[in-house]
Amino acid sequence: SIKIGGFAIGIAACLLIALFILDELNYDRYYPETGRIYRVIGEMTEGEFAGKGVDFPAPFAKALKDEFPEFEKVARINPNSLFTGGGNPIRRAESNQNTYEEGFTFADQELLDILQIPMVYGDPKHALDEPNTIVITKRKADKYFPNENPVGKTIIANNNIDKPVKIGGVIADFPPNSHLQYDFLITMKGVEFYPGEGNNWNASNYHTYVLLRPGTDLAKLEQKMMPVIVEKYLGTNLSKAEQERIKKSGRLSLQAVSDIHLHSTDIEDGMSHGDIRFVWLFGAIAAFILLIAVINFINLSTARSANRAKEVGLRKTVGSTREYLIAQFLSESLLFSAFSFLLGLVLAWVLVPYFNQLSGKSLQLPWFSWWFLPSIAASTILVGLLAGVYPAFYLSSFKPINVLKGNLSKGSKNSSLRSALVVFQFTTSIVLIIGTLVVTRQMDYILNKKLGFEKNQVLLLQGTQTLGDKLPTLKKQLQQLPAVDAVTVSDYLPINGAKRNGTEMWDAKKEQQGNSFASQMWQIDYDYLHTMGMKIVKGRNFMEGMRSDSQGVIINQALAKKLNFTEPLGERITNGWMKLTIIGVVEDFHFESMRENIEGMCLVLGSSPNMVAVKLHSDDLQKAVQDISAAWKDLAPSQPIRYTFLDDSFAQMYNDVKRIGRICTNFALLAIIVACLGLFALSTYLAEQRSKEIGIRKVLGASVSSILA
Repeated sequence: SIKIGGFAIGIAACLLIALFILDELNYDRYYPETGRIYRVIGEMTEGEFAGKGVDFPAPFAKALKDEFPEFEKVARINPNSLFTGGGNPIRRAESNQNTYEEGFTFADQELLDILQIPMVYGDPKHALDEPNTIVITKRKADKYFPNENPVGKTIIANNNIDKPVKIGGVIADFPPNSHLQYDFLITMKGVEFYPGEGNNWNASNYHTYVLLRPGTDLAKLEQKMMPVIVEKYLGTNLSKAEQERIKKSGRLSLQAVSDIHLHSTDIEDGMSHGDIRFVWLFGAIAAFILLIAVINFINLSTARSANRAKEVGLRKTVGSTREYLIAQFLSESLLFSAFSFLLGLVLAWVLVPYFNQLSGKSLQLPWFSWWFLPSIAASTILVGLLAGVYPAFYLSSFKPINVLKGNLSKGSKNSSLRSALVVFQFTTSIVLIIGTLVVTRQMDYILNKKLGFEKNQVLLLQGTQTLGDKLPTLKKQLQQLPAVDAVTVSDYLPINGAKRNGTEMWDAKKEQQGNSFASQMWQIDYDYLHTMGMKIVKGRNFMEGMRSDSQGVIINQALAKKLNFTEPLGERITNGWMKLTIIGVVEDFHFESMRENIEGMCLVLGSSPNMVAVKLHSDDLQKAVQDISAAWKDLAPSQPIRYTFLDDSFAQMYNDVKRIGRICTNFALLAIIVACLGLFALSTYLAEQRSKEIGIRKVLGASVSSILA
């Protein structure tokens, strides 16, 4: 039972981890031209600033197509616009009831050409050719247009009845192992998010995908991209010195689409990714678990050697050769391995649903894949031989004369290898235990560390941009509720999925001649800092009626330090197109994942109406939510209220870490259980070898408890 059971547990664990690893490695490999599809990455290293990103200006894609014949097709997406960020309420044109949906992005028609996603309805070559058209996935077509061909029909987004959107096509759903998880692709034909955007190289909002021509030399292409773009397109706004500085510190590179999921942890793209380091980690855990199970098999086999010694001696006496005995013991090992793999497959099949909950995936055993059963058969033979080779050679080496005389001391008590194997088992288990404790402590640190803002009892209302001119009324009504402490209107929040606006800041006195520093520029209202529980350490907050505050800015301590401002109040800073006067300094707060350092932050007055944050001070949260829902229903009867709590959204930022922690914990526990079976094997061996000693001790009066101790 221990031989087969230990093996089966190890095999089941390895199978589950192998499914996880295969799924991670197969991301974005289903496109017909996967090997030629790349994403453009921008890299900049200058002074303290170093980063990689995927956001480029609107005309960047056209410049690539015009300047480099190596690009067969170039396409843009914009998942960060006001329309797409945070999701949207939509409905069929003939309906009055909105439904909230996420997964929007603006996209060029060329994206469909590059990816060649199967088209269920419509023409894949022209689905996004016309202005105000949209392509939706099959699951959304089935939801809004069941049993219909929706091409040519219209939907209303954000209650904008003056601008209905026509469906140009229906594509197959993006599979779970795609880094692109959009259900609504809106055309960029005829779209400008601000006047003159098509020729503006100062604002970067677009991700760029390319299809390379066959035979392209990737290294040579990457080497010449940045100089051409800087000299021909950015040069009109830059001095020669600035051009040289950018060419020296910047680089454009191409990332294979199949590498995006596992090799983007250092790239700012606003997407959820895996990590190749976790793939290696889980691969190592699987190998260790299987190795521990094999060691158990060896230890149990050698522990039983004393019981089988007479059998070996008698067989050799009546003419059996050592080769025959080795073949016999290897056959037994292969038989045990076959039973173990069979039981391991059953265990893995039973545990797959639980493992899917644990890992957040939808894995299945690939019973009907051509490679699966042959791989299992080959593994059965390999593991059986690996586990049985030492016991086979060890047992077959007994000399008949020593066996029949009862003298097995030379072979049976030579336990150095056995002891080393057990030490290795428990060393591995201890490493896994320590790793699990580190992950647990890290999660506790992340979820309970002082963040610089108050995340508890802050309710986030979503989709508030659809209220239009009723939004100020909603804010006033919410402020009058007894359970409400403060209300702010802003999309810019310190959680994933909220709006971001990256820029570079200079000390205005140096007129961009000094070093620039990366910073965020968030638009907030007068009540933002109070609602979010942020602390002003110098200066003041924005004040209603203070006209000069429209040109004022509140910065964080990190930016003040980088700009080398000892007394920042009254200093002026610029991002190249606007100058702002510092009126306050806010205490540093974590607005990105705590895997990253706190970067610069500028808070300016402005309108950003997609979300409303409500700070509550009530013990009866249910009653508070009911009052807020009632206020919402008065102003938006056709749109269901959507809300989350800030602390829940914050915790979701670390779902991947928690998921990895749970997986590590469970597999570490499995490894420990299997290793304990190994210790049991050694205890069994020692008990068998010392049976005479135990008998003599009992005869002389020793109790069972004293011998056990």
